[in-house]
Amino acid sequence: MPTPREDQTVRRGSRQADQPGGLNPAALSVTDTARMLTRVGGQPISEAMVRTDIDAGAPTNPDGTINLVHYAAWLVKDMAESGGGRGD
Repeated sequence: MPTPREDQTVRRGSRQADQPGGLNPAALSVTDTARMLTRVGGQPISEAMVRTDIDAGAPTNPDGTINLVHYAAWLVKDMAESGGGRGD
């Protein structure tokens, strides 16, 4: 029997991932990226903020979607290089 956490996981190729509304963290739209980061980060992240990061060099997939892991790594690297975070 799967654990509650396993029940919430969307696996590639699963029916939930293939249905509208299923999110693939390796290929998120700008809108979905902003929504997800707002939910998990505890502070509002707008589409404009994500687009600004893309314009500043944040990685995107060839189709314009965002790999959340690559984007998060870019954010951490950017914060380390600038010596702070958003709002500093």
